[in-house]
Amino acid sequence: VQLQASGGGLVQAGGSLRLSCAASGRTFSNYVMDWFRQAPGKEREFVATISWSGGSVYYADSVKGRFTISSDNAKDTVYLQMNSLKPEDTAVYYCATRPGHSYDYYWGQGTLVTVSS
Repeated sequence: VQLQASGGGLVQAGGSLRLSCAASGRTFSNYVMDWFRQAPGKEREFVATISWSGGSVYYADSVKGRFTISSDNAKDTVYLQMNSLKPEDTAVYYCATRPGHSYDYYWGQGTLVTVSS
């Protein structure tokens, strides 16, 4: 399994970015895709999750109402639309996928999001 994250960058507070995570290497119909982030000096934290098959989504409270996770199954790609960005959203964002019944993750490389005040 390979995951390629992209879309990070520098944005002003209140702005938007869309992250992408392209997956390859197997069929993902029974998998779940998660986004995590790790800010400097902090532990990695969960951001959002989506099931590849049914589209069920769940968000961390800190991003609920501002971030939207979605998937394009035909492209095996998951997106994270981030709106109303805050400086505290600054972090390296990672996508990771796992079988629905397991927490054995495959990780992508991170993409850096920097939100300036």
